[in-house]
Amino acid sequence: MTQAHSTRNRIGPRPLPVHLMAASGFYMSSIAASLALRSGSLVWNPDLRAEAEKLTAALENLPPGKPQQKKPQQRKQQPNDLAKSRQPSPDAAFPLAVEREARSRLCRMLRGIERYRSHPYRRTDSTPDALWREGTSTLLDYRVYLKGPARRPPVVLVPSLVNRAYILDLRPEQSLARYLADRGHPVFLMDWDAPGETERSFDVGDYIARLRRALAATAREMGEPVGLVGYCMGGLLALAAAIGIPDTARSLTLMATPWDFHAERPEQARALAAQLPGWEPMLAQHSELPTDVLQALFTALDPLLAFRKFAWFDKLNPDSDAAKAFVALEDWLNDGVPLSAPVARDCIRGWYGENRPGRGIWIVDGLPVDPAAWTKPTLALIPAGDRIVPPGSALALAGAVPDCRIETPSIGHIGMIVAGNARRAVWEPLTEFLDSW
Repeated sequence: MTQAHSTRNRIGPRPLPVHLMAASGFYMSSIAASLALRSGSLVWNPDLRAEAEKLTAALENLPPGKPQQKKPQQRKQQPNDLAKSRQPSPDAAFPLAVEREARSRLCRMLRGIERYRSHPYRRTDSTPDALWREGTSTLLDYRVYLKGPARRPPVVLVPSLVNRAYILDLRPEQSLARYLADRGHPVFLMDWDAPGETERSFDVGDYIARLRRALAATAREMGEPVGLVGYCMGGLLALAAAIGIPDTARSLTLMATPWDFHAERPEQARALAAQLPGWEPMLAQHSELPTDVLQALFTALDPLLAFRKFAWFDKLNPDSDAAKAFVALEDWLNDGVPLSAPVARDCIRGWYGENRPGRGIWIVDGLPVDPAAWTKPTLALIPAGDRIVPPGSALALAGAVPDCRIETPSIGHIGMIVAGNARRAVWEPLTEFLDSW
């Protein structure tokens, strides 16, 4: 086993300028909107005018409907008038209160970010040795975590190409890989790593071909087919790989796996694809789509998520397990990998723009990837609270596979792997399914 210990200074949350601009822009707009509340006039909703007049009268300590008294003629300022003049007028009180609250919330976010960046937690868990290796990709062998002899079918976990594989082994107490090994499954984790010189020319089909070779090596090692588990984009890779070499897999699990990219929010998917021409000079020069661009795209799904997360983290005891779990997950989120330029084009144009999987025209090895061709037992775990992969997109794939059991746990996309209720909501149904075949 090799030791994985990171001593790098934290640079997240990435991309930091985007998160700061989103939070400050939101609160600046709140302050600007508060300035429109003048004389009780809510001009954007006339139905509220009468109620606003009552509130204004109450603030001014006047009975409703009584006209405001005329101001007396200006007199010479007295010494005690100076203190009174410093008090905000009724019209200014609310905008000032909004400004104070906005500043307070932004400060909590900034303190949370600083506390995260200086937190002492570092991932120091040992990384298993490799069963198989090709280029920058490694099949990690988790049999070292078996308690006693293997007594259940072998499992290969396939993560996305966008993020690091260790989300499936985040911490000992938050590790799907170790959970399955603890229950007697020989577990293998596909670690794609960042593209090297060879992988920068890879398209999605090249990675699928590599996955097939890894699966074949695992089946030979174990002397039997494996249970194949794909997470997010990894589910697409696993499906295509399994269709090509069905004898290596006994079952397939699709965890939050998209398929019909226009089933929900099609305008958002097309808008993402429309940005691709603007990135072409960068793709041509660097042969990859940088991590910070990918992180910015995820940020666009929920621009204020970082504000809420770090304002919450600011309140945590830094020595608590909740704080350590937060830092571990945030470190993983900020430890992303770039996509090779061909993969970026396949995903952004082919999947999000043209919806090739959902339309049945996603081609690998010269043939469409047809879910109906996979006839072995399948489990689709589709989290109901997923904001990254809309449930409708994943349900389209589950409905196209002939023998598919569907589970829709009340959990989120990343939560299905690391949340406190992930074991009960996701891991246990997954183990039950894997043990059945």
